[in-house]
Amino acid sequence: MENALTALAAAIAVAIPALATAWAQSKIGAAGAGSLAEKPELSGTIIILVAIPETMVIIGFVVAAMILYR
Repeated sequence: MENALTALAAAIAVAIPALATAWAQSKIGAAGAGSLAEKPELSGTIIILVAIPETMVIIGFVVAAMILYR
């Protein structure tokens, strides 16, 4: 039973940040597309703003690895 709860905790540690990242990137992507239509010189900034939420998934993966390999 302990192994199942550990696996569930690791799965939740990855799943929740992944869902939050998907939601954030959808909002940032829509706003970024609108701003790029008006000012194409903002492309570098938009790429950075889309990439920042990905760090949540990476941190979630690290937490899951720490849970599984404690």
